[in-house]
Amino acid sequence: MTDDLSPASYVRAIDEARQRLVVFIEQCPHDVWQSTPVDGDPRAVAVIADHVAHAYEYLAGWISDVAAGKQVAVSTELVDDLNAGHASDATGMTREQVADHLRSSGDALMDSLEPAYLDLDDGRIRRLATIAARHADGHRTEFEGAPASQA
Repeated sequence: MTDDLSPASYVRAIDEARQRLVVFIEQCPHDVWQSTPVDGDPRAVAVIADHVAHAYEYLAGWISDVAAGKQVAVSTELVDDLNAGHASDATGMTREQVADHLRSSGDALMDSLEPAYLDLDDGRIRRLATIAARHADGHRTEFEGAPASQA
C-alpha cells in the first residue's frame, strides 16, 4: 500500500483490513484465541486483536486533535504505555466483544478522515491513516504465521 492515497482509499483499506481481522476472529478456535503465538509478546490473540480496536480509538483521537489545530505529541513511549494499559484491561474479552469493538472504533476512525485533513501538520494525518490501514493485517498475519506450537 502506498502512503499517498485519497481519503476514500484509506477508508477502504482500513475497512478491508478490519474485516479480514473480524473474519479471523469469528473463525478463531478457542485454544488459539487464548494462545500467545507472537514471539516476545506475552499477550493472547484476544488481547492483541482488541488492541487493534483500541489503537483505532487513539488514532482517531489524534486525527481529530490535529484537525482541530491542537499540538499532538506522539512517541514510542506513549504508544507503549497505551498498549500496556490496554493489555491489563483487555483480558477475558470474547470474540464477539472484540469484533464489536473493532467495528465501532474502526467506524469512528474512518469517519475522522476528511479529505482536507490528510496533509495537515506536514502530512501527520496521512501517516496516522497509513498506520491504521496496516495495523489489522499486521497482527492478523502474525497470528496466521505463528508456529502451531505457539498458537
